[in-house]
Amino acid sequence: MRSPRCAALRSSGSWPASVQGREGRLSTTDPPRARATPDPPGGLADADRKGGRLSRPLVFGRSVARLKPGVSPPERAPPIVPAVKPILEIARSLGIDPAHVEPYGHWKAKLALASFRGRPRRGRLVLVSAITPTPAGEGKTTTSVGLAQGLARIGVRSAVALREPSLGPTLGMKGGGAGGGASEVVPVDDINMHFNGDFHAVASAHNLLAALVDNALHFDAASGMDARRASWRRVVDMNDRALRDIVIGLGGRTEGIPRETGFDITAASEVMAILCLADGIADLKARLARIVVGYRADGSPVTATDLRAVGAMAALLRDAIKPNLVQTTEGVPAFVHGGPFANIAHGTNSIAATQAALAYADIVVTEAGFAFELGAEKFFDINCRYGGFAPACTVLVVTIRALKMHGGVRVADVNAPDVRAMLRGFSNMEKHLENIAKFEQPCVVAINRFPSDTTQELDTLQKHCEAMGLRAIVSRAFSEGGNGCVPLAEVVRDQVASREPGFRPLYDWNASIEEKIRIVAKEMYGAQAVDYTARAKRDREQLEKLGFGKLP
Repeated sequence: MRSPRCAALRSSGSWPASVQGREGRLSTTDPPRARATPDPPGGLADADRKGGRLSRPLVFGRSVARLKPGVSPPERAPPIVPAVKPILEIARSLGIDPAHVEPYGHWKAKLALASFRGRPRRGRLVLVSAITPTPAGEGKTTTSVGLAQGLARIGVRSAVALREPSLGPTLGMKGGGAGGGASEVVPVDDINMHFNGDFHAVASAHNLLAALVDNALHFDAASGMDARRASWRRVVDMNDRALRDIVIGLGGRTEGIPRETGFDITAASEVMAILCLADGIADLKARLARIVVGYRADGSPVTATDLRAVGAMAALLRDAIKPNLVQTTEGVPAFVHGGPFANIAHGTNSIAATQAALAYADIVVTEAGFAFELGAEKFFDINCRYGGFAPACTVLVVTIRALKMHGGVRVADVNAPDVRAMLRGFSNMEKHLENIAKFEQPCVVAINRFPSDTTQELDTLQKHCEAMGLRAIVSRAFSEGGNGCVPLAEVVRDQVASREPGFRPLYDWNASIEEKIRIVAKEMYGAQAVDYTARAKRDREQLEKLGFGKLP
């Protein structure tokens, strides 16, 4: 498992001057810089020659990049870029009233909900998605940030809206989620670790409800909850497999009811999903009230309302519901808020953050987690329909390395030229392009370039996309920031200007659960039919009986 980033920095002795304080500690007063260290032996220039293996961490401002064996970063080391701007200056660049800005130090802030409630929507939305993920990496976040910076370089008033990273992946194998190289959201380490406290607020609200569940089982017979059917688990924002399945209530009759439960990661919390879908405090409370925490003996649900938990939970979330404002390495406004996982929830930033960005920017770039058939499908069928917005264009991020893996190449061999393997991998890209067309979305393919990509491979990929009637533009977001994304930004800008935002939903919310599952399985994944286990059938029938059948 990868060592934590701060530990890697300390062990390498490579704290950059911009983040050194007294006695080598992080300074909270000096502006964080997205500055690359010189490229000594073992740095990025050597990464290609050594197959992507680095002898030391790479420091970009307040973050450290480590590479897996056989995996090289996109392009070369990023150039030195200017220091970040005070957050009030970023807010002024969008025309946000300073009275609506709540600074968290010099470089981060929260925005009052009043800053965008009732404000006319001026911007258009661009969705960034990707082909099926591989260990070789696709770079959706880096491309999203780079595209927003590229749009700013060609005179567009742009912004980017992203999810907050979870500490579990940040300190685990995956690493941070703030972009990379010359296309990051900053201050990187603040965003990757704790940020403005939203994840902690979500965990506190979630675990408060869990405590009330146990309290009800121990004291409150009036709730009628069956201890064997209490379903509300706890959460912690860390990868900790020892807590996935536990037994609680041990220690005698005063310590609660012994039962099996467990911990999930905070990003998987239903409270996190609710926070990201809520349209203000009143809607937040209404959604919290409907949370099902267990069932009575007769099968009727017990909700957060039954446990009188809603007010206290909303109080814990009163600041977390406000969107966060930061910036990219080139000073483009970034709305970073919420972090639901796409394989469990809907996998996009909060509706509030998207609405805030659209109220002030002319083009807003956002992304959906995982590949198009998972995160983007939910973005269209859940986020857009709840939020009342629609993308004017979808950008599909593709890497030649990932196409080779889909063509059968091992991750350790993706840097070797192999046009035939890439051609075999085109089927994966083509399925995602087919899925995008089902939503009647115009598409631009962004080729996230890596140093191992050959001219022949790039030309072959671009010609294949042109034969399908699509533009495929090389992106150098990692190595060159906005300047490396200007060609992509120009194509996206023209595409956005050529049509009104809109899409065709994949299914009708009023359809049955079985029909909605069938449509998603068939249209997105190519399934011929869906088979249910006996337990799945019972769950489906119970959801319908409880009145949840008309939800997305």
